[in-house]
Amino acid sequence: MRVFAPLEHLDGECRAALDPAAAKKLTSLGLKLTVAPGLGRKSSHSDAAYTAAGAEIGDARAEADIIVRVRPPRSEDLRGLKRGVLHLSLLDPFHQGALMAQAAADGVHLVSLELIPRTTLAQKMDVLSSQANLAGYVAVLQAAGRMNRIMPMMMTPAGTLSPAKVFVIGVGVAGLQAIATARRLGARVEAFDTRPVVEEQVKSLGAKFVKIDLGETGQTEQGYAKELTPAQLELQRQGMAKVCAQSDIVITTAKLFGRPAPTLVTADMVAGMKAGSVIVDLAAETGGNVEGTVPDQEITTSNGVILIGHGCLEGRVAQHATQMFAANIANFIEHFWNSSSSTFEWRMEDEILKGCLLTYEGAIVHPRFRPNP
Repeated sequence: MRVFAPLEHLDGECRAALDPAAAKKLTSLGLKLTVAPGLGRKSSHSDAAYTAAGAEIGDARAEADIIVRVRPPRSEDLRGLKRGVLHLSLLDPFHQGALMAQAAADGVHLVSLELIPRTTLAQKMDVLSSQANLAGYVAVLQAAGRMNRIMPMMMTPAGTLSPAKVFVIGVGVAGLQAIATARRLGARVEAFDTRPVVEEQVKSLGAKFVKIDLGETGQTEQGYAKELTPAQLELQRQGMAKVCAQSDIVITTAKLFGRPAPTLVTADMVAGMKAGSVIVDLAAETGGNVEGTVPDQEITTSNGVILIGHGCLEGRVAQHATQMFAANIANFIEHFWNSSSSTFEWRMEDEILKGCLLTYEGAIVHPRFRPNP
């Protein structure tokens, strides 16, 4: 069987679906591997590094049995593929109805990496967590680079410089990494999440957990925060306003899979913050957690607050983002690989495959997206 990794079609995408280490792992399983020329150029991997790992350089989309990429394919990317090909990538499935229908009609088997279950067994394949980890790290570095003061407390002959105050909203994978990074840089960190269960995690990293009584909250079976009611959102905003006003950096991380991001920081809350403070909105690509966020832009408000809405922050550390993404891909393929027959096994009863397989044998099979009979 042959795996093919094409170039990403988005100009700003610096990650690749495979790095040389993942390429070596796949070829060691017995797979043939072809990567597009220049696949790893933006993540500092040369074509020679891929060939040293056993890959071929070229275009094998027409004969590939498995195609791996980072971003969702375009409609034209599915044309000309052989029936039964497995396509692995981030797919944004809630907004790709037409693409799923086309893939089903063309016999392309789509796997959405976002839908891989958050279980212990699937942890090594969890693309969202691996990329969010890096995004949380980069968010803190971006904020520190734009802030007009230092992060740690410093004793100087001119007096003591107090540490920066960082407020992290949303304590998922990205939020936890943001807390850890800000603490390593010497900042004083506070954090809030609607899930009380994460309080101990926040404290274990040396941060303070901000408590706001929202009534009944919790998390989904997948570990995500449950969507709040409008009344709960308003209570949350009121509770966070004072913390934001005292903070030098605010990092928001709340994303709702398949739905627009909730507005957590209003324009009034931004207006109450200090001049020179910085907000990094990690949900900018899905509407933003901060009122006034402009996707892929940095703006300064009338009261001097810097609002950063850059998308895909993990792509700014493309070498490690590629390493992690590629490892997730290779682990997924290895999990279903039968080395004795050198085939990808379609174990339809497997909880991982059931969770992320969208189309199979000419039909949309995922229960969330399957058309009503």
